[in-house]
Amino acid sequence: MENITKEKTNITRGGEFIIKETDPQNIFTPEDFTEEQIMMKQAVSDFIEKEVWPHKERFEKKDYKLTEDVMRKAGELGFLGVSVPEEYGGLGMGFVSTMLVCEYISGCTGSLSTAFGAHTGIGTMPIVLYGTEEQKKKYVPKLASGEHFGSYCLTEPTAGSDANSGKTKAVLSNDGKYYSISGQKMWISNAGFANIFIVFARIEDDKNITGFIVPNDPENGITLGEEENKLGIHSSSTRQVFFNNTKVPVENMLSERGNGFKIAMNSLNVGRIKLAAACLDAQKRVTKLGVQYANEREQFKTKIIDFEAIKEKIAQMATDSYVGESACYRASKDIEDRINIRHKSGNSFQDAELKGVEEYVIECSILKVAVSEDCQNIADEGIQIFGGMGFSADTPMESAWRDSRISRIYEGTNEINRMLSVGMLIKKAMKGHLDLIGPATEVADELLGIPSFDIPDLSKLFSQEKIIVKNLKKVFLMLAGAGIKKFGDKLEKHQQILMAVSDILIEIYMVESALLRTEKNCLRFGEKSQKEQIAMTQLYLYQAVDIVHSKGKEAIVSFSEGDEQKGLLMGLKRFTKYYEFPNVIKLRNIIAEKLKEENDYCF
Repeated sequence: MENITKEKTNITRGGEFIIKETDPQNIFTPEDFTEEQIMMKQAVSDFIEKEVWPHKERFEKKDYKLTEDVMRKAGELGFLGVSVPEEYGGLGMGFVSTMLVCEYISGCTGSLSTAFGAHTGIGTMPIVLYGTEEQKKKYVPKLASGEHFGSYCLTEPTAGSDANSGKTKAVLSNDGKYYSISGQKMWISNAGFANIFIVFARIEDDKNITGFIVPNDPENGITLGEEENKLGIHSSSTRQVFFNNTKVPVENMLSERGNGFKIAMNSLNVGRIKLAAACLDAQKRVTKLGVQYANEREQFKTKIIDFEAIKEKIAQMATDSYVGESACYRASKDIEDRINIRHKSGNSFQDAELKGVEEYVIECSILKVAVSEDCQNIADEGIQIFGGMGFSADTPMESAWRDSRISRIYEGTNEINRMLSVGMLIKKAMKGHLDLIGPATEVADELLGIPSFDIPDLSKLFSQEKIIVKNLKKVFLMLAGAGIKKFGDKLEKHQQILMAVSDILIEIYMVESALLRTEKNCLRFGEKSQKEQIAMTQLYLYQAVDIVHSKGKEAIVSFSEGDEQKGLLMGLKRFTKYYEFPNVIKLRNIIAEKLKEENDYCF
């Protein structure tokens, strides 16, 4: 195992949350933002309120030039270079700060969110992390300032989720000075105004693709298709890009020959957690607008926010937003801390950044799935609160719903990410990076013993909730152990079982993150100040237990039978037990009343 893992630290390694307990004092929450981060958050929010929100209607009418202009202004303010090192014209801020900027610049419209994410992430960082010193000095400063814009050309008609199957070719010239690239790329964000393309092509019959930095020069065999007609993100430029014997100097190869697939996968890891962040402010905005409308709209001589049917929706929207935010910033600080540990141990900037994110690939996939699906559900409920008006393009709910839909496809579909989260966890265990088999064996042994019927002391805050979360982890370990025992290395072929188990893993990470955040804030601010946050945590846990039980049962009855099945079902029942059920309607009403009073998303 690597030397850096021997350093004493309170940081949980990637995936270890499923086998270890975490002290709430050791996690990062939005309440821990530094003064600098709060100032950055305010600066981005002010920019959006001034430059974007007043022009929301133009973004829905395919005003691509507006998106480009706003991006250029964002560059002038330094927002495009937050994660770029200072020596290449950026601000050199940490991972949490990059998440924060991504969140607040993305919440108003998916068009800007996509342009920003494509440029700052997959359009710039591959050069920062894989480029030579000459490449970084030549291209990165202009990308960081917004003088130039970047785009990422990976997807092809026959290469989507299977990114390494692309057919675009790169042929070395006879004199060995340049590669001639020919092929077709599709769904390319920012293509209409990009100056630099990161292009992936295959050299000869190489097993893996190779990355290239390709300036956008129409006279060099580069042509663009028409703007795509899309369900949402209307002002995000999305075109096909055609390369016809495009000459690219050999010094523009990105990293090494055949390293393109690795570049693409590592770019996606970062993109997944950043995409989750990009959904957060969107969720809060929709919740805020839903609350404000419900506080104004009257039916049957009553404000609709006073109807319990509406309170249920508002409470759920706020709860999902709070939980998603808790999980995103927990993971982002873990990544930042791991990057810093690697820096201190002598790793290069490149290796520290790449390995820091790669360590938490499981959490990145979890967040991508959970937050993108919550974002869509929140937008859907926002439409419902507005009723008939919500279906109108004259209100912001309609565009929020359309824009949110792409998030479940971006950065690897949610189905791919579900299977990745469990698959990578098992691979980590097989490599000895975490002990999954030991805890799974302990759970199997526990199932053979006589269960305790004693009722534990539940007088302290979250006593029951902590026991339940610990037991939910046992459900996952029980199923993972049984699945590995039955299928071995063929488990990955049983996709429906993997996705069911993945949903359990997702719920555990999300609810534990909220629980840890709320407990930490209760300890420092007092329980009274966290009344609604306690209610949201308890509400989410109640729902998570139902999901774990349902998905666990689905998996058990699908891969077991006879006595084994009976034993697993008994274990599932034992580990999803409540000692005292919460009053779910009361919890929702507590949350909704606070939102009604503040007339805002206030958490």
